[in-house]
Amino acid sequence: MSERLTITPLGPYIGAQISGIDVSRPLSDNQFEQLYHALLRHQVIFLREQVISPQQQRALALRFGDLHIHPVYPHAEGVEEIIVLDTHNDNPPDNDNWHTDVTFIDTPPAGAILAAKALPTTGGDTLWTSGIAAFDALSEPLQRLLSGLQAEHDFRKSFPEYKYLKTDAEHQRWLEAVEKNPPLLHPVVRTHPVSGRQALFVNEGFTTRIVDLTQKESDTLLSFLFAHITKPEFQVRWRWQPNDLAIWDNRVTQHYANADYLPQRRIMHRATILGDKPFYRAG
Repeated sequence: MSERLTITPLGPYIGAQISGIDVSRPLSDNQFEQLYHALLRHQVIFLREQVISPQQQRALALRFGDLHIHPVYPHAEGVEEIIVLDTHNDNPPDNDNWHTDVTFIDTPPAGAILAAKALPTTGGDTLWTSGIAAFDALSEPLQRLLSGLQAEHDFRKSFPEYKYLKTDAEHQRWLEAVEKNPPLLHPVVRTHPVSGRQALFVNEGFTTRIVDLTQKESDTLLSFLFAHITKPEFQVRWRWQPNDLAIWDNRVTQHYANADYLPQRRIMHRATILGDKPFYRAG
């Protein structure tokens, strides 16, 4: 039986659909190698009709590396590495902004695997954008300027206190998360540790300021970069079907989950793969 995967690019810069694989079963080294290289090249890959349990999703994610346990979100029963994103009228979505996951830690995730469990009849698409394509499209003088800068990332920007005051226990969890995750610095331009490509690494979800600039300079430059990164030319948009799976390289992408489906409900399961400390190295 052939182990060759079919890889169909969805755009010139980002996104590909993969077929010819069932990830509910353990992958051979050959299959995993093809999947991994498709991810490196296309930055986000999509698989249809993947019926997997939280345990199987965890097993697949562990092929890519160790897994992150989120400080705030609930998890699947008995599988703390699988976050349950269950959004509805009483728990509205909070990720309808452009962001790179968990950049408020020293070693932000290398990637993530998202599985569609229950979907609204329409809406709820997710978009990804390429930090590599966005960096490549900048003029050379601006690339040089940004490559020497660092930016602050803060947990509280996407997780403000007022959202976690419903119960004492929830507020306590938030206070502990803030204490464990003080603001920290990452390079504005990040070098991919495997491909060596350069990518913009600031995001509206967590980046608060560019250090070494005045506040006004920082605000102006970040405002420009946040808008530039999300140009449609650098994006791919995925219309979910039940049991779809998305795997993305969190080091060089941002994503946005459309919050256009309320009062309907949307349930997704996410595994988050631990990463390495972002760095910049001149090409």
